[in-house]
Amino acid sequence: MTARGTSSRFLRSVLQNGVGRYVCQLKRVSLIFSKNGQGSLGAREFIEDGVVDFARKNPGVVVYVSPQPVQVAKIVAEYLNGSVREETVNKKTTQEIGEILGQLANQSGLDIIRIRKPFHTDSPSIQGQWHPFVNRPSTLGMIRPQDRQPE
Repeated sequence: MTARGTSSRFLRSVLQNGVGRYVCQLKRVSLIFSKNGQGSLGAREFIEDGVVDFARKNPGVVVYVSPQPVQVAKIVAEYLNGSVREETVNKKTTQEIGEILGQLANQSGLDIIRIRKPFHTDSPSIQGQWHPFVNRPSTLGMIRPQDRQPE
């Protein structure tokens, strides 16, 4: 926690993701809905129309469809780092459920928090941060005192 009351951390990659090839951090999605409930109507329509498209776009994600006698339809997403995120999709349209699933697939599973700095290294340089004028020749921009003319 910081003085602002929100947690923060340095910017970092999850498991060096993207250094070699990208690995989707979402490993399992469970769609839990009611067979007869009015709030699960959008979830049932999404299962009929959009779940196959989502599975084709994300071949590394296992999709479970689970009809249960529940009051609130929800999506349970499990990530490679062990975190679990639940999103309620009660009374949502097919398009909104697709957007929620796309958002869950693009996340890393870490909590969304404030980033301290846009750069961070584990072995900082003692020379300071680079900027465009680091190696600028000194003759180009020197400010010299004007020569005094004898009076």
